Amino acid sequence: MDNIHLQPNSARRYVLGILVVVYTFNFIDRQILSILFEPLKRELHLSDTALGLLSGFGFAMFYATLGIPIARYADRGNRRNVIALALALWSGMTACSGLVTNFWQLLAARIGVGIGEAGCTPPANSILSDYYPPESRSTAFGIYGLGIPMGILFGFLAGGWVNQIFGWRWAFFLVGAPGLLLACVVRLTVREPIRGQIERRGDSGVPPEVREVIAHLWRRRAFVHLSLGASMTAFVGYSWVVWMPSFLVRSFGMTTGEVGTALGLIIGLGGGAGIVLGGYCADYFGRRDRRWSMWVVSIALLVNIPCCYAVFFADNARVSLALMVPPFILSNCWQGTCLAHTQGLVSLRMRTVAAAIFLFIVNIIGLGGGPQFVGMMSDFLRPTLGVQSLRYALMLCSTANLWAAVHFYFAGRVLPAELADQAADTFARRVPR
Repeated sequence: MDNIHLQPNSARRYVLGILVVVYTFNFIDRQILSILFEPLKRELHLSDTALGLLSGFGFAMFYATLGIPIARYADRGNRRNVIALALALWSGMTACSGLVTNFWQLLAARIGVGIGEAGCTPPANSILSDYYPPESRSTAFGIYGLGIPMGILFGFLAGGWVNQIFGWRWAFFLVGAPGLLLACVVRLTVREPIRGQIERRGDSGVPPEVREVIAHLWRRRAFVHLSLGASMTAFVGYSWVVWMPSFLVRSFGMTTGEVGTALGLIIGLGGGAGIVLGGYCADYFGRRDRRWSMWVVSIALLVNIPCCYAVFFADNARVSLALMVPPFILSNCWQGTCLAHTQGLVSLRMRTVAAAIFLFIVNIIGLGGGPQFVGMMSDFLRPTLGVQSLRYALMLCSTANLWAAVHFYFAGRVLPAELADQAADTFARRVPR
């Protein structure tokens, strides 16, 4: 497609569509592990703390940390090629997970998945920012975010039923292999956009050092608050996605196939609705007053707190699953607007690194801390609560939504002034007409 010139609308829709598919594979390969927790726990003799490490900090440390140098390279070079190579790496390592025989081998495979996935979202965010203007960017990022619930949906469905029929090893093989083919499609069909083309902004061609980007973001109070708010929301969200299959198996005796179907549909449809609705509402209310692009998220999270608690007071699986729908909708409203405003608060050659820094904060605290916290709390409470220890560990974790809502409120208060200030930043020069 580098030599094929599509109409601008057709080009950006194709790129957005293919990046949604890539992001879907990202989350299929990331979250397949959680639906396989119980068979892995039995065969490899793992504790909940060890399972939390595999899905949380052990994965997040490499995923989040390596995202910054990869993003630094992407700000200098071809972002499409980075995504294609990263996709091939994490897909291959997912397939290799089916060959492991102990905890350390599985940890090494998960680290490989994390290294590969570090090269996905930061360059994808930067590419989308060069295809979509600021006034529709939250919606575009919300659509891109559909890869999360779609990936969880297909990962849970495939993982749950393939494990039940063929075993957990085949689940890893079958979800990892298709990503290798998709990597070729990305490399051959996605066009690398001109930086700043959609906003007619100049590109110096020289990206600032990472420390300069960090210093720039640190001065943006809106970024500090929105990244901390997103982190605490992810702390709860990742904990639910990682541990909810085990909660349903342990507390209600469901099979992995039943859990994969029910939970996959709830997260896939409910989570997808929340991401798209959140991005749309942020753009809609933000056009009138930029503060509301953050405040709608804050309100959603406050409403979400009692909804989360209700899930764990249910005394049967059907009621508990029904009560999960509102939390998965409300807890996903932050993604489009946070990613979009992170791009708006920096200059062109800062965008990929800024996205990586945002994801570093979110994933170290949310993905790294959340599942690990729940696993440790579950082991801590097990002597007194037995099989129900996971229920109360998840309930305690859900309280972090209140902390997140406070940060989104303060982010909204300072956002309009800082976006206006960025428009006059020395890094962003207008292209002459």
